[in-house]
Amino acid sequence: MADVQSIRAFGVARSTIKGNPLSDDEIKQYNDYFKASCYLALGMIYLRENPLLREPLKKEHLKARLLGHFGSAPGQIFTYMHFNRLIKKYDLDAYFVSGPGHGAPAVLSQSYLEGVYSEVYPDKSQDVQGLQRFFKYFSFPGGVGSHATPETPGSIHEGGELGYSLSHAFGSVYDYPNLIALTMVGDGEAETGPLATAWHSNKFLNPITDGAVLPVLHLNGYKINNPTILARVSHEELKALFHGYGWTPYFVEGDDIDTMHQAMAATLEHCVNEIRRYQKEARETGKAVRPLWPMIVLRTPKGWTAPRKVDGNYLGGFWRAHQVPITDPSTNPEHLKLLENWMRSYEPDRLFDESGKPIASLTSLPPTGNRRMSANPVTNGGILRKPLQMPDFKKYGVAVEHPGAVMDASMQKLGVFLRDVVAANPHNFRLFGPDETESNKLSAVYQAGKKVWMGEYFEEDENGGNLAPAGRVMEMLSEHTCEGWLEGYILSGRHGLLNSYEPFIHIIDSMVNQHCKWLEKCFEVEWRVRVASLNILLTSVVWRQDHNGFTHQDPGFLDVVANKSPEVVRIYLPPDGNCLLSVMDHCLRSSNYVNVVVSDKQEHLQYLDMDAAVAHCTKGIGIWPRFCTDIGQEPDLVMASCGDISTHETLAAIDLLLQHFPELKIRYVNVVDLFKLIHPSEHPHGLSDNEWISLFTADTPIIFNFHSYPWMVHRLTYKRPGSQNIHVRGYKEKGNIDTPLELAIRNQTDRFSLAIDAIDRMPHLHNKGAAARQAMLNAQIEARNEAFEKGMDPEYLTKWTWKRDGLWNKHK
Repeated sequence: MADVQSIRAFGVARSTIKGNPLSDDEIKQYNDYFKASCYLALGMIYLRENPLLREPLKKEHLKARLLGHFGSAPGQIFTYMHFNRLIKKYDLDAYFVSGPGHGAPAVLSQSYLEGVYSEVYPDKSQDVQGLQRFFKYFSFPGGVGSHATPETPGSIHEGGELGYSLSHAFGSVYDYPNLIALTMVGDGEAETGPLATAWHSNKFLNPITDGAVLPVLHLNGYKINNPTILARVSHEELKALFHGYGWTPYFVEGDDIDTMHQAMAATLEHCVNEIRRYQKEARETGKAVRPLWPMIVLRTPKGWTAPRKVDGNYLGGFWRAHQVPITDPSTNPEHLKLLENWMRSYEPDRLFDESGKPIASLTSLPPTGNRRMSANPVTNGGILRKPLQMPDFKKYGVAVEHPGAVMDASMQKLGVFLRDVVAANPHNFRLFGPDETESNKLSAVYQAGKKVWMGEYFEEDENGGNLAPAGRVMEMLSEHTCEGWLEGYILSGRHGLLNSYEPFIHIIDSMVNQHCKWLEKCFEVEWRVRVASLNILLTSVVWRQDHNGFTHQDPGFLDVVANKSPEVVRIYLPPDGNCLLSVMDHCLRSSNYVNVVVSDKQEHLQYLDMDAAVAHCTKGIGIWPRFCTDIGQEPDLVMASCGDISTHETLAAIDLLLQHFPELKIRYVNVVDLFKLIHPSEHPHGLSDNEWISLFTADTPIIFNFHSYPWMVHRLTYKRPGSQNIHVRGYKEKGNIDTPLELAIRNQTDRFSLAIDAIDRMPHLHNKGAAARQAMLNAQIEARNEAFEKGMDPEYLTKWTWKRDGLWNKHK
């Protein structure tokens, strides 16, 4: 059993690095700064009035609702303030990432003392009135949240959902060779899967071209009301764990403030010097080695400086200090007095002058200008963002002389385009993905930028390994870490793209959700400058999982994204290669969106030449006359589709119908921008009702073949004229080890099912449709039987192309 004393956070400082870099006067200054910071953290939670306790504390001075978290604040403050000394000493370019949940009291207190908060929000000035407003509007209607939200200067990481601090930090330092991300990792946060995988980010950090992350694992012992795992294991286990992750851990432990100041100052300086030494050696020799980067294990009590006990129950150093430490001061006079004494122990009357401004010894401790961590431009990345140098996407297109008759691989064309995007932007664009770039047919990018790899190399890696220390493709089999890297990269002013298998993008549903919320809130923060969009390319789609089967069939990510604010999300399903290029060019140029693009990686029919594709994608939805027979007449039927495979089957269904009923007046509508379907009152991309009727009519049956779950289209179109006429086919959670056509048949998205459905929706056909219906059923059964017998779909179906001219040629 571990020595209990060795894993407790009490007593004189114990540290791996010894030294006394601080003078007695500096220790006094750091004590004052620590007290002032803790006072601010408590004041945010409790006080609405009487911000400096210039009169006895009364319940009327308290907030009606006490909200916020104090437990991790002292340890975060302690780390932040000590790093300020090193920023000044070495002129470091650094910022702070607050990983523990609800970490805002810590970082807001630092921004306020640095003067940044008052610069950004002049009404929160460094005086009594400004401090009163600073306190009141924390976790208060019309104010700021208890996380490091977009309103928080110096933040690119909100911390509302735990697990992403390290991946965000690493994403931000790639290609910023002088940047250090000082990153607090909460011990509760450290129990999450995303955080556990993110420790491996150091294997992708190039000491020549990249900055550094200095993680500080904050072991304060408890989550909401449970011990944390890493706080209850021995030093030996922790050392072994982090050495195995590729780090050199340095310990700082205790609660005696004077000795803790010396220990933390010495340890942080040692770590900074190690980072600088590794970088200097790599940059002078040109050898991109992977060192065992330094990290710190900081062990302090939960709610450090809080009363140890209240009413005989443990508070400081225990889980009760996690959130609001004293919960009932407005109804318990004794607890009100206890709170007042606790807050006065930080000496606000001495540390703030008569006007309420922090005294000079406090304001002189942080750096100045943009060296203040809460003012670092990297944390408002739009300031640093430069537009991508974009090649002309039209030069990469598919030659389409006969629409619906040419087969090509859209994704391979995109790969060549992305290759040249990478080549033109060698320092501010990266491609991210979980080991799928080759599988997703994007391997052409390796010609311009190989996969980042700082690990060992084998001889066979030269044969298609595509590995290099200075690569531009980031691959790790953790969607969480790849997404976190991308978020950190774009939030700090760069550009990128994540490519992933469609079925497993759900792994990062919640991460995308949080990023959407961040962007939504940024629109309300005037000083936040727009950043590059978070671009997600989904391929290896539901309809082409021949050998993977049912487990790999889930197109539901679109539902998740569609739930987000229409101000920040866009969904595109280009039907062919030229549309894919047009859409991707648009997405890479855009800002402040989450763009989701869905396109299959296999060869498919190509429909539009480049000019037509650009026009179609610009509109987002449109009639394709080539595949219509209703030009100048009222249609009997509208056939529509959204998605490349859905489009193929829909056009084949139209061909089937015309074989049996050449007199039918059929209109075909293709959708690229999914949100064109939504009523304009719900989304800015939505068609007006007049535009809707001009495409779909208000009184004609519509057979809509959709890439994803069918009810999503019903949900998006419920306000539309004639919405009762829309009959949607899509994935119905039916699958197995199927051929493509067999899977479509299972879900009624195949050409036969669509054509039969259309017949059933046109009563004027009466008995004329019966024979055609039976013929289609027979053909469907025959095709399915052949798939079961031979393992392949019939060639006459898989190689179907569009051979009709329809009325299009007659009206040219």
